[in-house]
Amino acid sequence: MTRIRIEVLGPSPAVSSMLADLLIETVASGGSVSFMHPLDRETARAFWDVALDCAARGECVVLGAWDGDALVGTVTLLLKLPPNQPHRAEISKLMTRMSHRGRGIATTLMQAAEVCAVERARTLLVLHTAVEDGASVFYERLGFALTGIIPDYALKPHGGLTGTMVYWKRIGNA
Repeated sequence: MTRIRIEVLGPSPAVSSMLADLLIETVASGGSVSFMHPLDRETARAFWDVALDCAARGECVVLGAWDGDALVGTVTLLLKLPPNQPHRAEISKLMTRMSHRGRGIATTLMQAAEVCAVERARTLLVLHTAVEDGASVFYERLGFALTGIIPDYALKPHGGLTGTMVYWKRIGNA
C-alpha cells in the first residue's frame, strides 16, 4: 500500500476538480455533507472554489489526503467564527474515497486537523454528524464527547430527514 500524505490545500483548478469529484462520490453514496443527490459538477466545483479561497484568506484550513497523485480524502477546519469564539474551531466535510475507506485515512486527517487547530491556539473542536449513517462511533473513538441530538436537522442526500449529533473535544493545553 502506498503511503498516504496529508497536505494543506490551496486554490488550484486541479485540486478544486479533485475535491468536486470526492464530494460528488460522497453524496452519491449517502454521505450527509450538506448536499443533495444528484450533485452536479458545477455546484460541487463552485463550493470548493469558495472553500479554497477562504483557506487562502486564513478563514479555514482544507487538508487533503494523497495516495500518489490521487486526492483520496479531505477535511476542513473552520476558523472564521464570531468574535466571542476565538478559542474554537469546527470540523467540516470529512470525506474519504470509497476505494480508500478502512485504511485509517479519516483518522489521520482528523489528527492533522487537530494539530492545525492547536497551532492556531484553538482549544476546543466542535462538529456534528448525521444520526442515521453518520460517523458517531468514529468520532467517539477519537475522544469527542456527545453534547446532544437535534432531531430532523437536515435532509439526507437521497431524501428523508435525519437528526444531527453535536460533538466537542478539548485540545492542546485546555
